[in-house]
Amino acid sequence: MQDILSKARRIKLVIFDVDGVLTDGSLYVGDGGEEYKAFNSKDGHGMAMLQRTGVTIAIITGRVSKVVEYRMAELGIEHVYQGRREKLPAFQELLEALELRPDETAYVGDDVVDLPVMGRVGLAIAVGDAHPFVRRHAHWLTASGGGKGAAREVCELIMDARGVLQQTLEDYLA
Repeated sequence: MQDILSKARRIKLVIFDVDGVLTDGSLYVGDGGEEYKAFNSKDGHGMAMLQRTGVTIAIITGRVSKVVEYRMAELGIEHVYQGRREKLPAFQELLEALELRPDETAYVGDDVVDLPVMGRVGLAIAVGDAHPFVRRHAHWLTASGGGKGAAREVCELIMDARGVLQQTLEDYLA
């Protein structure tokens, strides 16, 4: 675990996939083709807390969805890359735009399309219900599945490694 905390301590950017990571992977489609997704409010609050500690959050997803655009705007996440079936070019764009090194980034994924980026970041994380092949290539696995608290675990791991989790939580007592 010390190795994971050491990697997490260096993180300045966390990149999340959406389907299967911030959601449980289910796609709800209405009769008119409208798409619905269920996001976990605790995940969202964890992401908001992490951003307040100075860590940037980004999204790279293969699908395009107004729901994702809306939810990420609600959370104040500025770096949203949708429709990126090949995620590596978006990852490179992020590194250049934010002037970061790969070892300063973490990526949270669940399926094989996430592996090209996971293999290049400082901290590769798979959600608990990720594909077994993806789990084998992750540095760390969440206990929770996608859309069920996994993102909150990631946020709290990084805040803990950076020494700000306890104070961040205690601030809610004031």
